[in-house]
Amino acid sequence: MVGPTAPPPGAGGGQYEADYGTHLRPGEGEAMAAYVQAGKRIPRRGEVGLDSNQIEKFEQIGYVMSGSRHSRMNAVRIRKENQVYTAEEKAALAMFNFEENKRKEQKILEEMRRLVDSTLGQGDEEEAGPPPPPA
Repeated sequence: MVGPTAPPPGAGGGQYEADYGTHLRPGEGEAMAAYVQAGKRIPRRGEVGLDSNQIEKFEQIGYVMSGSRHSRMNAVRIRKENQVYTAEEKAALAMFNFEENKRKEQKILEEMRRLVDSTLGQGDEEEAGPPPPPA
């Protein structure tokens, strides 16, 4: 066999395969989404490896972090972040709708079971009379 082996099915790591839109480099959307899912700020260029508190301290001291000086790069970063946020919001909404539909289905099934049980339960009582005489 030549080349790497294919990963086993379902080895993607995530629950779903999200579409983060165009103009993102391979893996960039997934990496940004990992920060969003963890509730963290997406680091800009030069900030990778620092957490939000460290970055804030550097900015308060007076450091200008990379990417905050160039309006075009800032616009690109904002667009990419918005693509990721939108994809994550869509995924969260889809999961919420799935859970809501599942809950509604369960409620309907339970009502149907009660209806069947009550209908069959009444039918059994009507048919159940005195036991037949022994032969």
